Amino acid sequence: MTSKIRTLDWDDDALLLLDQRQLPLRTAWVRCATADDVASAIHGLVVRGAPAIGVAAGYGMVLAAFTDPSDAALEEAASRLKAARPTAVNLAWAVDRVLDVIRSEPPSDRAARALTEARHIEAEDAAACLRMAAFGADLLPGDEPVELMTHCNAGALATAGVGTALGVIREVAARGRLQRLWAPEARPVLQGARLTAWEAMQDGLPVTLMADTAAASVLRSGRVAAVFVGADRIAADGSVANKVGTYPLAVVASRHGVPFYVVAPVSTVDLDAPSGEAIPIEERDADEVRQIRGVAIAPPNVTVFNPAFDLTPPELVTAIVTDRGIARPPYGETLAALL
Repeated sequence: MTSKIRTLDWDDDALLLLDQRQLPLRTAWVRCATADDVASAIHGLVVRGAPAIGVAAGYGMVLAAFTDPSDAALEEAASRLKAARPTAVNLAWAVDRVLDVIRSEPPSDRAARALTEARHIEAEDAAACLRMAAFGADLLPGDEPVELMTHCNAGALATAGVGTALGVIREVAARGRLQRLWAPEARPVLQGARLTAWEAMQDGLPVTLMADTAAASVLRSGRVAAVFVGADRIAADGSVANKVGTYPLAVVASRHGVPFYVVAPVSTVDLDAPSGEAIPIEERDADEVRQIRGVAIAPPNVTVFNPAFDLTPPELVTAIVTDRGIARPPYGETLAALL
């Protein structure tokens, strides 16, 4: 099982990022030559998805070490990268991992050591995606074709591999069982419409796009065998921070008896956050709601609430699929055991 899509690439002395803001209308790449370039790209949604921004941030630390390998400069670069998007824990995890391994190196060796570690993070993420895909596909009983639903984009565009939630769906398709993938549009930035629908079509997956408000009716119809979503951070109790719109989807899935699965590597689990209330929820620019691709759809001065993520409580999550296995309630015990 593979994907035609790559979202990032290291090119000698720079990080190349597929510009996800331009999809699906055009394919363009952004060249990042400094850690600040990477931080800006992460904040500006050139690259998004918790695992992918973690990998990108790892390479951002490589660029920081190329620029100035001193302790003070590296700490400052690490802080800027971590601040780019505060909810996704993978970002800080990757930055700290690279920083930890190069601190003991002499300054002259730090860039090379950082590059080796960043490449390890990228390769590990790709391998983790394949393990999660198999674990998740095994959750679906029988061998008949199934219809599945996802939210936002948790595919190759969001990782260094085949994806988390969409990786599971790719594996179901590889086993000959995917009848239909339902993809809500994921307002306000439309990652479902722009990214998931495009990615699925690139890899030949049978995808049907719908407005977010149509998802409840589809779940009520009984057509959907399961919902698979990704995560940007998972608290110790199993609370899940994911793209805004995940929580209402989980509520409706529970109401209609549809299993709701979260798929994320263990690097997304934050045992230091005892519950969802400890997870910072990023609020983004109001124009993401007032406009679509620069075209106004609302009064220009209307007050806007624009959280990038919402919190799904653990009682609505059927299971959490990680690269080390599957956690089931009580998550306070099973997630800790996996880690």
